[in-house]
Amino acid sequence: MCAALAQRFGTSANTMRVIFLVSCLLPGPQFLLYLALWLLLPGEKTATAAW
Repeated sequence: MCAALAQRFGTSANTMRVIFLVSCLLPGPQFLLYLALWLLLPGEKTATAAW
């Protein structure tokens, strides 16, 4: 999921992972959002084929 978001926004997957980990410290449903995006977004190989 982080790889697909990173490709979409032009950053590295590690940067997206750090952003997600930091956002988990904030109040809110970030973990549920992560699970939903993980299910809905294509994988890294599928995401690169679409571009």
